Amino acid sequence: MKNYGKIFKVLMLVLMVISVAILVAGFVTGFEANDGKFVDILFYWTYAMLAIALFAIVVVGLAIGIKNNPKFLVKLGIGVVAVAAVCAIAYFLAPGNPAVGLITEQPSANTLKLTDTVLNLTYFAGAAAIVAIIAGEIVMAVRK
Repeated sequence: MKNYGKIFKVLMLVLMVISVAILVAGFVTGFEANDGKFVDILFYWTYAMLAIALFAIVVVGLAIGIKNNPKFLVKLGIGVVAVAAVCAIAYFLAPGNPAVGLITEQPSANTLKLTDTVLNLTYFAGAAAIVAIIAGEIVMAVRK
């Protein structure tokens, strides 16, 4: 168990050295040299770092949650089903109408439906945040 800390420190150091090396190489050669090759490399490295971070959060969080409380999987399953239900509702409420006033070619129907779904999810999240703020203030006022 003690070795995990050393492994993580070495891994973080390696990732940091790679990141700095890519950044320095981009500055030295110029980011726009070779048709923006280093900009592309920086973007791909950012995607890789985000994927590693998300993987670590999910796997480590899941492992710790299961280890500390085996009933965690049931709660997690309920949460995943609830999120999937909200996404399905947002999808079915999305009209997917053509973009009004667009001079260029219209996006495909699937793209329009997906865009409207994301907008609906944003509206739902904003409304949930406002309700949570108001409900939190009411609960705090009642408890005092």
